[in-house]
Amino acid sequence: MLDLGKENFEAEILQFQGTALVDYYGDGCVPCAALMPFIHEMAEKYGDKIKFTSFNTTAARRLAISQKILGLPTIAVYQNGAKVEELIKEDATRENIEAMIKKYYV
Repeated sequence: MLDLGKENFEAEILQFQGTALVDYYGDGCVPCAALMPFIHEMAEKYGDKIKFTSFNTTAARRLAISQKILGLPTIAVYQNGAKVEELIKEDATRENIEAMIKKYYV
């Protein structure tokens, strides 16, 4: 998994031609920390066709807000630089996340 920050977000996500998943998390976010091993597991399973990344919103709040990340955890899928789907807070369950990934795993 690739760690994102304000230095590389644009190049790795907004200019990327393909499908990318961004795991938005924050320092001290317990549900985020609980999901992280599962996201890494999904990266191993589906990483051949989808770029898996993580973004610490605590370190770059303005960028997170510009992407309309208003609650955590948020798992978002981008295609060719545009956000096409996201799961937020209670909707970011293991089942929902894997179902969303499978939609874009082509």
